[in-house]
Amino acid sequence: METNFFKRVAWVLLAGLLTLGVLVFGVLAYYGIPANAAGMAAKGVCSAAFVAGRPAQDLFAQDVLPANPILASIRIDAVDQSEHSVTASFLGLVSRRAVLVRDRGCVLDLPVDTTAQAYKPATNAAQPWPQGDATLPVADWGAGVDAQKLQHVVDAAFEGAGNPLAANARGLAVVHQGRLLVMREAPGFAPGTGLHGWSMTKTVTGMLTYKLSTEAGLPLDALVVDAFPAGREPDWVDAWRRDARKNIRVSDLLTMRDGLAMNEGYGPLDAVPQMLWGAPDIPAWAARHPAEAAPAARWNYLSASTNLLAGVARARFATDADYWAYPRKALFDPLGARSAVLETDSAGNWVGSSYLWASVGDWARLGQLMLQDGKWGNTEVLPAGWLKFASTPSMKQGEGQGYGAQSWLFGNPAAGRCRAYPGVPADTIAMGGHWGQMVAMVPSRNAVVVRLGWTFRRKQFDECQLLSEVLAALPH
Repeated sequence: METNFFKRVAWVLLAGLLTLGVLVFGVLAYYGIPANAAGMAAKGVCSAAFVAGRPAQDLFAQDVLPANPILASIRIDAVDQSEHSVTASFLGLVSRRAVLVRDRGCVLDLPVDTTAQAYKPATNAAQPWPQGDATLPVADWGAGVDAQKLQHVVDAAFEGAGNPLAANARGLAVVHQGRLLVMREAPGFAPGTGLHGWSMTKTVTGMLTYKLSTEAGLPLDALVVDAFPAGREPDWVDAWRRDARKNIRVSDLLTMRDGLAMNEGYGPLDAVPQMLWGAPDIPAWAARHPAEAAPAARWNYLSASTNLLAGVARARFATDADYWAYPRKALFDPLGARSAVLETDSAGNWVGSSYLWASVGDWARLGQLMLQDGKWGNTEVLPAGWLKFASTPSMKQGEGQGYGAQSWLFGNPAAGRCRAYPGVPADTIAMGGHWGQMVAMVPSRNAVVVRLGWTFRRKQFDECQLLSEVLAALPH
């Protein structure tokens, strides 16, 4: 009798645990967490393997698993080298697949593309940067550069590389007077490996939009609802015409002043994961959010604003194939940025907020282009005036003074992130990205400083301190 009693208790407990498990999974599924987590893993591993050209075997452990405890429930079910695809699942119950697509990077939930070619890291070490990837010999740096101090700063920046609990730097470059003094990748990263810029992608989306403003007749002061040529207007525009969103301008999206009711957040229930891995059509997802403030009345940093901008840009092209090829044709190829890939969502929109991959040298090229106000040799890659436009504060008061057009104003005396750091000039402007990505441009010092990493613990890396220390080693 006693044995049967304990058996019944055990079965009751087991049934209770199973019921609880089903309920917990049901709640997670309601918020899209299993599908989003599987999507993050599949997308991240696919991009790192086939867009960046890294060996696939350790990518989940290095790039995905340390980001959040919930990702311990994810497994990589398949990495198909022939199809260039990765499949991941949440507890074996919810699966997502990402596939490499020509001109679009790795994309979730699409069929296999037999025309796509995986990237293989490569450098041209015979030619000096920017024509190739060779750094300037230390002997040619000049007396004004404190070579010993700069090398010490660079060495210190790579302490903890490969350790997800440390700063975990992956790449660094220093350009001065158009000359590449330093370029280094972390151990395990071949020269020329593409690195994920996260929100540094926003600045490049801003560059492309600015170029389209003259090249494809996209007025930056136009109302968003009027920015679509006939036949290229997405469904969400009609709803915008019927409420306060009709007053949002393209320039408001560029400067993060659209007034939409959203908050930037990166937890499982927050907007960014829901958008990046849960929304097949990201601009349409962003467009569903109502207005809660008048355009230009406030500044609010939103990845969704940049992705709406990418949707506006898409309408300027007669075909999607032209749109997907545009970043390479208009920007990357003129610079020789061979590794750069701007990825899209499932519906074909640039993920302009977050998904540009490029090597350390190519991120430095993009920074140097910005420093030179769009000129590359004798070629005007971007229309003149981009640097001034990007450097103009979004707002005259408040934290918006520290942000311009899809760019951070690190040195702004009122609200710049690095304003309190010694030696960071007021004109310092930067691309900045999640987990410690930075391309800082300092016109008054004729310098570009690039740092990429996978820094899960924010306090392990201070981009302003690194920038201050690098500039201290360069001549004034």
